[in-house]
Amino acid sequence: MQVDSPAKIRNLAVAGHNDTGKTTLISSMLFAGGVTNRLHRVEDGNTLTDFDPEEVERAISIGLAPCFVPWKGHKINLLDCPGYGIFFTETRAGMRAADAVLLAINGVSGVEVNTEKVWQVAEETGQPVLVTLTKMDRERADFGRALESLRKQFGRSVQPVQIPIGQELGFEGVVDLVQQKAYLFKRDGDGKAQPGPIPDSVASEAESWRSQLIEAVAETDEALLEKFLEGGEISQEELVSGLRKAVASRSLFPLTLSAAAHGIGPAALLDHLVEAAPSPVDAPPFPATNLGGEALSLSPDPGASLAALVFKTFSDPYSGKISIFRVVTGSLRPDSSVWCSRTEEMVKLGHVMFMQGKQGSPAPSLIAGDIGGFTKVKEVATGDTLTAKEKPLRLGWFHTPEPAISFAVEPKAKGDEEKIGEACLRLMDEDLSLKSSRDAATHEFLLSGTSQLHVEIAVAKLKSRYKVEVILHPPKVPYRETITKGADGHGRHKKQSGGRGQFADCKIKLEPLERGKDFEFVDEIFGGSIPQNYRPAVEKGIQEARLRGYLAGYPVVDFRVRLLDGQYHDVDSSELAFKIAGSLGFKDAMARAGATILEPMMKLEITTSDEFTGDIMSDLSQRRGRPQGMDAKGHSQVITAVVPMAETLDYARALRAMTQGRSSFHIEFSHYEEVPRPVQEKIIAAAAKHRKEEAEE
Repeated sequence: MQVDSPAKIRNLAVAGHNDTGKTTLISSMLFAGGVTNRLHRVEDGNTLTDFDPEEVERAISIGLAPCFVPWKGHKINLLDCPGYGIFFTETRAGMRAADAVLLAINGVSGVEVNTEKVWQVAEETGQPVLVTLTKMDRERADFGRALESLRKQFGRSVQPVQIPIGQELGFEGVVDLVQQKAYLFKRDGDGKAQPGPIPDSVASEAESWRSQLIEAVAETDEALLEKFLEGGEISQEELVSGLRKAVASRSLFPLTLSAAAHGIGPAALLDHLVEAAPSPVDAPPFPATNLGGEALSLSPDPGASLAALVFKTFSDPYSGKISIFRVVTGSLRPDSSVWCSRTEEMVKLGHVMFMQGKQGSPAPSLIAGDIGGFTKVKEVATGDTLTAKEKPLRLGWFHTPEPAISFAVEPKAKGDEEKIGEACLRLMDEDLSLKSSRDAATHEFLLSGTSQLHVEIAVAKLKSRYKVEVILHPPKVPYRETITKGADGHGRHKKQSGGRGQFADCKIKLEPLERGKDFEFVDEIFGGSIPQNYRPAVEKGIQEARLRGYLAGYPVVDFRVRLLDGQYHDVDSSELAFKIAGSLGFKDAMARAGATILEPMMKLEITTSDEFTGDIMSDLSQRRGRPQGMDAKGHSQVITAVVPMAETLDYARALRAMTQGRSSFHIEFSHYEEVPRPVQEKIIAAAAKHRKEEAEE
């Protein structure tokens, strides 16, 4: 749908907790707007915005998906955001591209975990929020209770602009308090109910709620408030414009109602979005910086120089790579050449499309404020800014959180190692919160995500899309070994079996170094007890031996070797013999050097609410963690602790269970320190068992 003005566009991120019916709500609006010829439901696996095979199979939204509804001369762009917290990065991307959030809340459950997360992000970014209660025809769905839950959590500014006609299975429509009309829907109809007179059964209640709405709108504007206090009334035109301004300024959060699975509510909601949701013109200017880092604010001017934000990427078996973007200012036409601010190179685009899920239709142009897509441009990635070359800049994006959990990935078939890497890179193009890497210490290929389910879904995609099957293992903890005191060692290698023999003798001393110093080799031989050309072989033997470990097979670090003395034979000595002697001397010294095991310690930063701090502190103690402090951050508490890596491998799942998913954490490597003796004994025993099993095989 082509529009001629940004004022005719509405961009909304449809977000909220999982199982609030966001995708079904969008499907009902698409049906009411004539985009589809019937109401598609999530359970049927045929919605426009849940098109990934994993979404269809699991009946949940995994990735962000765009669509639009033509409605009364307006184009309403809807971004279907996942409801599960593990996919919240997708929701963040949708919110960044939208001008407002349509926050879906289950009419039975009320405010839930991700409701709070979405609200918090919108509050931080100053984004308007429109609230809609879904599933109002369900048993125990209660308008009054849900409103009370919202106001308790978010304040009295949550203001109904609709009230229900009927309840639970008797829910059949809504009263529009702004227009003083009723929408009565046919159950399982097309969702296109026309507004009519308010039924007598709810007329008195509607009048009371409308009075509250008028007062709430008047309180957001000094001129309106003065007029209201003088005469007790404001005009219909003033009410509509006042509501729109109040929504855009986050002074009010209007509340609507629906039962989208049965086609009840979409027409009334679409009318409300046209009336109250901010257009790109009403929304705050889009944040940007020039290449010098100076802050800019961009308004949606179709005649200005181009600036567009790529906020989602996904793959299609037929179309290939699809990039979804928002034109912030200027206009974008097919076959344009644009400047990518990340790569600092020109990029040639082909078709520019209007998007309904993954399906695109050719667009003659996309003006400022609109959302669309293009295909098969490999050079462009999610988060990129596309501009005119003569006016480069970078549009505001957001920081992607670090993965919370990692798994070691092993191919089922030999020779698939390279295929795994290539396939993971493609998945990472689509999913910003998915990471892959090679652990330098353990040499394992790691796949990292926000949760075990997140990684498992990525593995399922590897199999279904790229025909690569893998086995997941918990990652190895990269323990290290070291020494606690100095010790002398003697290595002597002598072998005679007829003909030329083997002989080498060396004396060394081990000394502890500071943490992080790894290894030093010091040649202190004076004279020719060991010829110069054999001394590097002693070091090489020690290097190889230390990497094999002494106690449990982990590399020995943070020590110095002094080569003190030795002997050689003119005929029988060789580099190999001195290499063996060096390793023997190392093992001999380690027996008296107070060998111990080091473990990686992680800095853990947990953001939670007051009610969970006691449980979190207790759990940290059980994990051998040491709390470092606790600070208030807005309405939350931030707990900082140092915890052994071995105790954090399941922390994402444990924290979610402990706090009902209402907490988050960031983790990063801090330092190495000595493992307590009882834990060391378990590590050594496990290593010995593993060596025995390998020998038996």
